[in-house]
This record gives sequence, C-alpha cells and structure tokens, in this order.
Amino acid sequence: MEMKTAFLPAFIQSYFIALGVLVGGAFIGGFGAFLSGEPPLTMMYRFASSLKIWALIAAIGGTFDTFYSVERGFFQGETRDVIKQFLLILSATGGAQTGMTFIRWFTQEHGA
Repeated sequence: MEMKTAFLPAFIQSYFIALGVLVGGAFIGGFGAFLSGEPPLTMMYRFASSLKIWALIAAIGGTFDTFYSVERGFFQGETRDVIKQFLLILSATGGAQTGMTFIRWFTQEHGA
C-alpha cells in the first residue's frame, strides 16, 4: 500500500529527483567514460541528453500511477488530480531542465 504524501512536498521532491537523476547519471557516466578512455565532458553532455526522459519518469514515480490519476480525473470528474499530476510533471521537467543547464555550463557544450 502506497502512502499518500502532501502535494507541496511531492512537488518539491519531484523537482529534485529529476535534477539528481540527470546530474548524478551524467557525472557518473562521465567518470565511466574517463575510465574507458573517451572524452568525459562530451560524454557527460550526451548522457544528460539521453537521461532527460528517464529523469522525468523517475521523478513522477513511474507512468502508471500518473495515468491512473489522469484517467480518474477525466472519467470520474476529479479535475484536481489532473491538475496535480500536470504540476508534478511540470516540476519534474523543471528539475530535468535545470540539471541539463548545469551540465551544459559544466561541459561548455552547446547542443540544440
């Protein structure tokens, strides 16, 4: 049985989980690239770019719970759940974007 958390802590946690997954994964991946003789900063940027969607998924706790809440909001008239899930996804997107900005600053890569 999953414990329900209040919205504001979940909102803040969603942001920082996405940020941590992206930055942590990129830094650890960059260290692995260094150990294998590849350019670590370039690889960090590439890892961060490909980890962005996974950071979002990790931050919202998987997609099935989110889809269930959205479905309940649309079909059972609980629009509050739809708005909360949208804000949680927005928070996770902000965390992932902040992480990507940190990696871009650190690596000095200028991707599209």
